[in-house]
Amino acid sequence: MLRVALTGGIGSGKTTVTDHLQVLNVPVLDADEISRALTGPGGPAVGPIIKLFGARIATDRGELDRPALRSRIFENPKAREDLEKLLHPMIRAEMANQEKAVDYPYCVFSIPLLLETNRAGEFDAVVVVDAPDEIRRRWIQSRSGLDADQIDAIFKVQASREERLAVATHVLHNESSIQDLLLRINDLHVCLLALAKCKTRDPPT
Repeated sequence: MLRVALTGGIGSGKTTVTDHLQVLNVPVLDADEISRALTGPGGPAVGPIIKLFGARIATDRGELDRPALRSRIFENPKAREDLEKLLHPMIRAEMANQEKAVDYPYCVFSIPLLLETNRAGEFDAVVVVDAPDEIRRRWIQSRSGLDADQIDAIFKVQASREERLAVATHVLHNESSIQDLLLRINDLHVCLLALAKCKTRDPPT
């Protein structure tokens, strides 16, 4: 099986890409979805995170107060590092567990912090969803309502556009229409199926 990492900065269009790949019946293992499951009500990461940061990031129901946690980690780089050290191994383990059930020529691992976690070298291909920063900012503001300072804080803790493009084996440019992006995803799908076929072909004797 061809193992394909997919990454891109916040607001680049990764969800549009993974949603369309799933329409094409491609298995997608999404680090963000796994993280939400781990940190959601009753999730196995909730207790350890509250123990790490204290009751101020917990609601009265014992769940995570996500805005309080977000504020804590973006104001304190050490707190962000501590959270990542706790959460990333759990995400990685769950992703590996889900991979065992995949039966398809290739599998997409959607990992927003691929570079930040030094995982690019683990995969057969790296797809970067790329959009200009000014377009990403507009999309983020329209979707989440974050202000300019909050967006700046997120940009600062993520790899730069140039760093992501430097490790890409395939780039999905997302600076035009949704229809244009979907066509590019279709082309990428055909390419990855061909690469997967080459990988599984028996070597010459």
